[in-house]
Amino acid sequence: MHTAKDVAEYMFSQFEIKDILYQETIVYKIKEEFGESFVYTNPNGNLAIDKKVLKEFGVLTKGIVVWERSYLAWRKLKENEKYKGRQID
Repeated sequence: MHTAKDVAEYMFSQFEIKDILYQETIVYKIKEEFGESFVYTNPNGNLAIDKKVLKEFGVLTKGIVVWERSYLAWRKLKENEKYKGRQID
């Protein structure tokens, strides 16, 4: 049986391939690979990643990955950027 950490590790492996991870793409891959218990439908009617998975992903990527809200994607922290938190507008 898979855990939230397993899914987060999968997300990280997908991130390492391109240095960017679009939420819309990965959420469907998670559903396909791991099942519906790791995704949910948010109030806007969109498929979203379970919060336990996101917490584990945050632990794995702290200081090297940020959430780029304008792209709805996680990306690698750029060399000239200082880590100020998980989200960049």
